[in-house]
Amino acid sequence: MKRKLTLTVEENLLPVAKRYAKSRGLSLSSLVERLLMDAAGRQEPSFASRWRGKFQPAERGDVRYDSLAKKYLR
Repeated sequence: MKRKLTLTVEENLLPVAKRYAKSRGLSLSSLVERLLMDAAGRQEPSFASRWRGKFQPAERGDVRYDSLAKKYLR
């Protein structure tokens, strides 16, 4: 369950924090929540750790492999 929290920050920090959150596709509330989770040691898994081991390499002879190999390996 989410609860409302009132914060007091420096006046010039608020627009900077809003731009920072927006540039990362987050609301300011989500940004603050993530920062508090990090500080408390409850970190969400990183993008890399969520996807690690999920992809299988293309086999040689696969059209995609051949196309990429031709472009980058030769």
